[in-house]
Amino acid sequence: MTPAPTPRTDWLDTCASTNAEARERALSGERGPLWIATRTQTAGRGRRGRAWTGLEGNLFTTGLYTLAGPPALAGELSFLAALAAADVCDIALKDTSRTKVKWPNDLLVDGRKACGILLESGPAPGGGLWVAIGIGLNLVHHPQDVERPATSLKAAGASLDRENALDHLVRSFETWRQRWVTDGFGPVRDGWLVRAHGLGETCEVRLANETLTGTFADLGPDGALRLDLDGGGRRYISAGDVFFPSGSAT
Repeated sequence: MTPAPTPRTDWLDTCASTNAEARERALSGERGPLWIATRTQTAGRGRRGRAWTGLEGNLFTTGLYTLAGPPALAGELSFLAALAAADVCDIALKDTSRTKVKWPNDLLVDGRKACGILLESGPAPGGGLWVAIGIGLNLVHHPQDVERPATSLKAAGASLDRENALDHLVRSFETWRQRWVTDGFGPVRDGWLVRAHGLGETCEVRLANETLTGTFADLGPDGALRLDLDGGGRRYISAGDVFFPSGSAT
C-alpha cells in the first residue's frame, strides 16, 4: 500500500473564512491533504449560517481532502474531526473525563460548547470529491450570551496556543483517518460513542417539519442518531437540532 501523503499546513494572517479559502483552492485544483489556518477570521460561519468569527487567539482551521468514494462518505469525516478536537482538549486539560462529543458535530468541555465543526464538499476538478472540514476551537475566548452555553480551554483552566493546537489536531485527525481508511467507520463510531454526550438520555429533535421526543439510543452504521421514540418505534436522524434536558443544543 502506498503511504498516505503527509498533510501540509498553511497559516494565513487573515481571511474571510478558512472553509471558503479551502473551497477556492479545491476548485483551482488543490487536492490536499492540506490544513489552512488563519490568525483572524472575518466572515466564518457554522451550521445553518451561524457566525464563527473574531475571538482572537482561537484556532480557525480547515482541512482539505479529496475522496475517491461516494459522497455519503464525506459526512463520516465530521466524526473524525470531533474525535481529533477532543484529543486536543484532552492534551490541554490533562483529563479525558471533561470532554464529550455531541451529535452531530459539536465538542463540549464541562458540558459547554468549545468547538464547532462544519463540512462542505463538491466535485473536484481532477475527479473525486473535495471535502473541507472546518474546525473552530475556543482556545482563549468564547461567545457570550448565546443559545448554547459556550466555553474555552482558558476558561476551563487550560492553556494551549493555536500553533500547537493545530499540530496536535492534524496528527490526531490523521491517526483517526488512517483507521477509517483501513477499517471503515466502525472504529470511529465506537470511539465516538465512548465520548458521547447524552447517550441513553431523553432528548428532543427538531427537524424542518416536525419535532420528535425520545431516547438517544445509539448511532447507526452511517452515523445517524438512533432515536427510540417515546410513543414507540424508532427513527434514524441524519440532520436536526438536538436538545437535552440540560438545555444544550446542537
